[in-house]
Amino acid sequence: MKLLKKGILCIGVLLGLIAGTLGGQQAYAQEWPDKPIKLIVPFAAGGSADILGRILAQDLGKNLGQNVVIENRGGAGGNIGAELVAKAPADGYTILLASGSMMTVNPFLYKKASINYLKDLTYITTIATVPMVIAVSPKLPVNTLAELITLAKTKELNFGSAGIGSQIHMANENFLYSAGIQATHVPYKGENPALNDLIAGQIDFMAGNYPATGGFAKAGQVKALAVTSQKRLKQLPNIPTVSEAAIPGFENTGWYALAVPHGTPQSIIDKIYMATEKSFTSSALLANMDANGLTPVMMKSKDVENKIRLESANWDKVIKTRNIPTQ
Repeated sequence: MKLLKKGILCIGVLLGLIAGTLGGQQAYAQEWPDKPIKLIVPFAAGGSADILGRILAQDLGKNLGQNVVIENRGGAGGNIGAELVAKAPADGYTILLASGSMMTVNPFLYKKASINYLKDLTYITTIATVPMVIAVSPKLPVNTLAELITLAKTKELNFGSAGIGSQIHMANENFLYSAGIQATHVPYKGENPALNDLIAGQIDFMAGNYPATGGFAKAGQVKALAVTSQKRLKQLPNIPTVSEAAIPGFENTGWYALAVPHGTPQSIIDKIYMATEKSFTSSALLANMDANGLTPVMMKSKDVENKIRLESANWDKVIKTRNIPTQ
């Protein structure tokens, strides 16, 4: 009888502890956030991810009731910023703005990376898709995509990117793979440094994200030859798609997602999701995104993970065919 009473007492204490823990978590989630939130952009300032982060941060902060502060942590195709977030406390105060290439390409290229994108992070939602612009240096003697492909078959050309494994790098590789041509990759620490060298003629061409490349194309500082989207961009109506210009059926659209450390309470994840969803009702934010060629797209965690798995298989094929070296 005494043993039974002790057992009942122990169970009661255990249930009390569990209830206390759950109650504490719920109270914490209700109070969250009570301090500024860091939005880690894992690429250099001035690139497409940075532009998107700064467009979103103000409305997201307003909807959450706290400032959302951008922190650029570039390097290793986004891995450095991703690792920082994965190792941060799972309390919702450190959010990653990830490009799709980080999850679908980096695992194949960065074999020594200390992050597992499907296990170490929880994806809140996708936030936007972005088309790319294949542009050439004003010094390169081509004016169409077909001429660029022809030139690449007779002359050694090079292309720039925001770093090995970045979605800019892979869009270029996908273009080369689809066109059946070769060119030398010149990786940079960000999109803007690569664009500056494209303008100066230090590199020959680049498939850059529209938010960073579009302005230079409109100003005539680079020659835009084609866009990688399925349809022409209204921002560059006279520029054909790659499919129209030279490679039927070609499409390569980049995308971005928000993620937090694995173990972040679901209630906090839900708050961030709802605040993001509310941000996309702002006419000013939508106009800013539209001007930068960014299309809002929200997709919940499981769907993001499925998207990662499907795209990973496609990029694995391109990486092997193009013999892209691992790091």
